[in-house]
Amino acid sequence: MRILITGAGGQLGSVLCEVFGHETVIPKDLPDFDLTRPTVEEEIIGSAPDLIIHAGAYTDVDGAEREPDLASAVNAKGTERIARAAVHLGARLIYISTDYVFDGKQRTPYREDDNPCPVNQYGFSKWRGEQAVLASGARALIIRTAWLYGSVGKNFVKSIMRAAQSEPILKVVNDQSGCPTYAQDLAAAVASLVGKHVEGVIHVTNRGQCTWYEFAQAIVREMGFRCSIVPITTEQAGRLAKRPPYSVLNPDRLLSLGHVLPEWSQALTRFAKVSHRSSYSP
Repeated sequence: MRILITGAGGQLGSVLCEVFGHETVIPKDLPDFDLTRPTVEEEIIGSAPDLIIHAGAYTDVDGAEREPDLASAVNAKGTERIARAAVHLGARLIYISTDYVFDGKQRTPYREDDNPCPVNQYGFSKWRGEQAVLASGARALIIRTAWLYGSVGKNFVKSIMRAAQSEPILKVVNDQSGCPTYAQDLAAAVASLVGKHVEGVIHVTNRGQCTWYEFAQAIVREMGFRCSIVPITTEQAGRLAKRPPYSVLNPDRLLSLGHVLPEWSQALTRFAKVSHRSSYSP
């Protein structure tokens, strides 16, 4: 099987390339592969993949507020181009989306059929990407995930590790809840779902939930840092983009397909062991 992976150098894309290494993998990423270019569709068609895993995205949540047109060009229009290519080829398409398509007003985990209502430009652009995929008629699966981290790229875990090495006190938001997700576990779930030929929308995260503050506490503890973590509010954090206060995703559909991801704290423990073993420096 020929598998084209966008965002192949990112924290998920790089792991996907490893997981599907036994297949013919066609990695695509910046600067050569730019989702804002009209030629994207032709480039994909020319590669003739059987499966497209679209993990490439504009993921800077605050940056999207400053550059909404760019976020839309990448996450919405770029995804539309990829979906058209998939239809032209008759290829399967997996689109990686986000918990930030929801507004966070619920207090129970979001199901796949709950109505999206993004509260920031990043979430809106990813939701428009979802709409483009669904409207295209492609044989597609939309995977919503959340709070992704891994060894490659920028993420919350690496930011906390970096700060904890030099700062005695870290202030972290304690009024936003979600599902931390290890890139290795997400990639394994993607591989499992490819084998099951699932379509539609599915939520894939590590099990359980926590706040960013609780997540930071666990990171510091697992990595053996001695700094203190102080809880603050979203308002006190003063971030540019609004965040959903609750974006926990319901995993029932994934569970019904027989794939169970580890609990988030267990996944973090595994990441910590790998990080220490490889002398990882964030």
